[in-house]
Amino acid sequence: MRGFCPLVLIIFFSLSIALPQEVKELGIKGLYNVLHFGAKGDGESDDTPAFQRALDEAGKEGGIVFVPPGKYLIKSHLKVPPNVTLEGVAKAPPTTSLEHGSILLAVEGKGNIEGEPFILLQRNSTLKGLVIYYPEQDAESPLPYPWTIRGVGDNISIMDVLLVNPYQAVDFGTFPCGRHYIKGLYGQALYKGLFIDKCFDVGRVEDVHFWPFATGSLNKFSRENGTAFIIGRTDWEYMVNCFAISYKVGFHFIPTKDGSPNVVLTQCGSDIGPTAVLVEDCQAHAGISFLNGQFMAGVEIKSTNTGPVKFTACGFWGVETTDSHAIIEGKGQVTFNSCHFIGWAHRDGKAPAIKALSGNLIVTACDFMDEGKTQVYLGEGVETAVIFANRLRGGEKIINESKGDVQIGFNTRK
Repeated sequence: MRGFCPLVLIIFFSLSIALPQEVKELGIKGLYNVLHFGAKGDGESDDTPAFQRALDEAGKEGGIVFVPPGKYLIKSHLKVPPNVTLEGVAKAPPTTSLEHGSILLAVEGKGNIEGEPFILLQRNSTLKGLVIYYPEQDAESPLPYPWTIRGVGDNISIMDVLLVNPYQAVDFGTFPCGRHYIKGLYGQALYKGLFIDKCFDVGRVEDVHFWPFATGSLNKFSRENGTAFIIGRTDWEYMVNCFAISYKVGFHFIPTKDGSPNVVLTQCGSDIGPTAVLVEDCQAHAGISFLNGQFMAGVEIKSTNTGPVKFTACGFWGVETTDSHAIIEGKGQVTFNSCHFIGWAHRDGKAPAIKALSGNLIVTACDFMDEGKTQVYLGEGVETAVIFANRLRGGEKIINESKGDVQIGFNTRK
């Protein structure tokens, strides 16, 4: 820094500090402040026109539309043009507080689940650092709303966003959304959380947390009706640190007209089910793989499944309504390796931890921790099964009614 003028340093750092709030006055190209386009941020004035003017201006050459702290009432919806970022002040997923930060109040579409999304993200656009809240949502009897965020086009990102009480949170599946990137998304989606489909190139999802900010009837509604993650056709979806609690289904893998899922999930889990993982189908050449997952609810592999489903180093424990931890059907291969199971057969004491009715099963190096309970049931439709090198506490209790090729051996009984 020898010979560098101190005055220059002072001016540089002053500009850096002032940049988000004063971008228009400073004349910095590509940066736009919604206040300078007429937004009030008082929670009462309709700030939709101001936001859209700022977004459209940024869309001419690409840029960042900055949202200072405040409550911004958006009475209709927003369209983020290609190559534009709509950004608030949060640099990590915000807390549940509605008193601080860049807060958007969404009111359009009450009662209309098929309406326009609150925010439309287009190719190469980003949503970052914002809180979105529905002030007119009924806490006693939840009302349908359209999707909060929808993506149309490739390379769309969501980062450090809190969705407090959306009916449907993020739609990256109605239209192609390849190479999407989601990191730091928190929220209580009442009915649907994240929907992915039509992803024909690798998608990435990290640090997504769906759990009940709200209590009472909203929480009950999610437990009885909600699905946190809905995954359709995606080619090489990587999911890390994704979590759901108090949903009817945590992770739902579905076939669509565009194909089936191919997903690798690391350190992901679902708490207080009843169904943590529901697989209707997955790609036969790649399938679904959970690594280091945790599940306080059941796994269901449906008869429609044709691909491999793998659980490695995962933990399964039950709630009061848990019978079997896993019910397996279909033609695919299902594998449990280095997993542990505890707290199954709560209601009648007879249900096995793993109930395979058809398909193919491998269980190796697993610990069945409830003594005296049935560990595995193999039905007549099971084509092949290998149950090898497991710890079966309280003695081996494996029921084999399969007419296929079954190999059982080298399991400990203490």
